[in-house]
Amino acid sequence: MKKLHPIMFAGTGSDVGKSIIAAAFCRIFRQDGYHPAPFKAQNMALNSYATPEGLEIGRAQAVQAEAAGVPCHTDMNPLLLKPSSDHTSQVVLNGRPIGNRDAYDYFRVEGRDELRREVCTAYNRLSARYNPVVLEGAGSISEINLRDTDLVNLPMALHAGADVILVGDIDRGGVFASVYGSLMLLRPHERERIKGILINKFRGDIRLFESGIKMLEDLCGIPVVGVVPYYRDIYIEEEDSLALATKSVQAEQGKVNIAVVLLRHLSNFTDFNVLERDPRVHLFYTNNTDELAKADIILLPGSKSTLADLHELRRNGVAQAVIRAHREGAVVMGICGGYQLMGQDVCDPDHVEGEIERLPGLGLLPVSTHMTGEKVTRQVRFHLNEELKMKNEESGCTATPNGNSQFSIFNSQFLQGYEIHMGTTVPTHNAPASPLNILEDGRTDGYFVDRTCMGTYIHGILDNPSFIDFLLEPFADKLADAGKSFDYHQFKEEQYDKLADHVRSHVDMPLIYKILTTHD
Repeated sequence: MKKLHPIMFAGTGSDVGKSIIAAAFCRIFRQDGYHPAPFKAQNMALNSYATPEGLEIGRAQAVQAEAAGVPCHTDMNPLLLKPSSDHTSQVVLNGRPIGNRDAYDYFRVEGRDELRREVCTAYNRLSARYNPVVLEGAGSISEINLRDTDLVNLPMALHAGADVILVGDIDRGGVFASVYGSLMLLRPHERERIKGILINKFRGDIRLFESGIKMLEDLCGIPVVGVVPYYRDIYIEEEDSLALATKSVQAEQGKVNIAVVLLRHLSNFTDFNVLERDPRVHLFYTNNTDELAKADIILLPGSKSTLADLHELRRNGVAQAVIRAHREGAVVMGICGGYQLMGQDVCDPDHVEGEIERLPGLGLLPVSTHMTGEKVTRQVRFHLNEELKMKNEESGCTATPNGNSQFSIFNSQFLQGYEIHMGTTVPTHNAPASPLNILEDGRTDGYFVDRTCMGTYIHGILDNPSFIDFLLEPFADKLADAGKSFDYHQFKEEQYDKLADHVRSHVDMPLIYKILTTHD
């Protein structure tokens, strides 16, 4: 295929849809026979993912890589900031944490040259392997107070020689001012890199905006390459958890109700995407104690700050509500930080997370967690502990929700997931070993008390249909007429194609290809 210039989608501000547009173009270029890959020099997100090499990147770039049909790699997101408070973040460089940084210190000019070299070197490696590289900016391209320390927007575009498409969000209003103002705040050599404008999240009759397109082009001197309508029927994994509070927050009749506890520092919320789509269940996010009492299953999610969230759960009454719900028959399962929360205590004598050295956990699992400075990041293959089959049969659960007499999950079937955590969790001194999972290399993971109480470090465990069947098995009476599980991988592929078709039909692709092949 012809070599294309790299393309960057930069924004007039945060949340204008850069990540989704970049994912759409990754899929479009793949459909058109190219070999694209995503790149974001610096990302700030709690939602991360483990690469096949066992290193950590932002989840958005993993999603974009999936849309491009290529394995994710740290070169796609060499610098990841994981906020641990309003003023500090853990800094992950080339997939490995290098410590916590105060925001003021991080954004000072000092030390930025070294980080700039790292992200540029990562881009160079990626550019040598893929065509084209689809770059994503961060926030606004015109934060002039951060101009000298910016690693991710126009300085990166200048290094890459990328053609920049400026994305503006018309849904929030003020799109003319935000687009024109963003361009006018750029220096002349930066403005030269902007080759087009893309208007995103349009609602209504596009004909009413035709005069606006001409006005923007006359004002800015560059073409509007497309106006992409707002959509509601395409489902792409989201980058941050802000939208969770607007999703369903109440139990419903007639389905298995699954409550995900809304932690203040909730991370890797994409663990629950499959359950959100499963027709047999109703999944909702809440920290309302009354709604937790109505749940059949309570899931404690991952946390970037386990001790701080544990302190908050005790303060707001959620910890007591979870314990009470379990006592009254609800299933409680913890994933990663949620697994740590369910134990007897969480200890942090070295102040890895903060000033709190120890807090008692929820006491649902006979395990203790010790925070350590070393982060575990790896993809894993595993199967459910065979010994649990006996416990499963002793508890009277011998059939799947689909009526099968034996669970395939116990038949050496390897499932897939990934780990991203700091800290080690072990049984207390008088507790028997009872791991939930056996990893492919023979190591163990998690703890299983019975069908109503378990925990694991494995993110993505709920992406495996057979594990969801295992989790839902005690509620077979509710599931008789609720339908069957679905193929999440196939669903995601369909959504990437729908997204690509949606964007392609509202963007001038011949103009995009002309931009990407025209010499400056």
